[in-house]
Amino acid sequence: MTSADGTELACHVSGPQDAPPVVLIHGWSAAASSWGDVGADRLRTFAVDLRGHGSSDRPASGYRSSEVWAADVATVLDLVGEPAVLVGWSYGGLVIADYLRHFGSAGVAGIVFVGAITEIGRHPGGRVGPAMRAALPAALSEDADIAVPALLELTRHMTATPLTGAALQAGLSAPLSVPPFVRAEMFQRDVDNADLLRSVDVPTLFIHGAADAVVDARATEYAAGLVPGAETRIYDGVGHMPFAERASEFSTDLAAFVASTKAGS
Repeated sequence: MTSADGTELACHVSGPQDAPPVVLIHGWSAAASSWGDVGADRLRTFAVDLRGHGSSDRPASGYRSSEVWAADVATVLDLVGEPAVLVGWSYGGLVIADYLRHFGSAGVAGIVFVGAITEIGRHPGGRVGPAMRAALPAALSEDADIAVPALLELTRHMTATPLTGAALQAGLSAPLSVPPFVRAEMFQRDVDNADLLRSVDVPTLFIHGAADAVVDARATEYAAGLVPGAETRIYDGVGHMPFAERASEFSTDLAAFVASTKAGS
């Protein structure tokens, strides 16, 4: 797909063509592949690689712009061609907020925030956990000797039970494929979305792991308290990747939520 500014975005599509559509938006320094088999045979998933990530282009600019992120999501929704549920993990929650700010709920049947931030900077919706605080600012460095150890430790703490061996190395491959300037630019934002969250007018579900060390669960508590009628699911003993740590439970919860929206009707 080609976004509004000419950036080529990769989108990985799977699932039955007649299944309800879901757009999966990954987090900072991750990739569409991070989602694994979310949805399986119950949903039609559109997992986008954000600009600067995965198989998408790595333009020199745009990472600080709410309007640019919004246009990227709009490009995916144009591909879907019907109202879809947006699922944002981690930084992907902020990208969804960017879309809502510029396009409202056009094309959106519902929203699922997964271990997500909805703000960034010194705002309650952007609270991060101890693993992310420990990784910054080293993880943004151009110097591999500084950045790689920080990214390794962050990857190690993405789950409540740390990954080991081949799984840890596979997980590290995603952030290492993201240019350092992209990793850094994405943090050069200051966004307060309290007004936006209060105006969300589509069904919304928040899912957060109680043992998340990357995004503080208080970020979800804050945002869910602002979104009218929002539901919240807290997964005990789960870290930052509930869709990987509790794959079956997560897929069931997601499918049930989608079925309750106009995308599932």
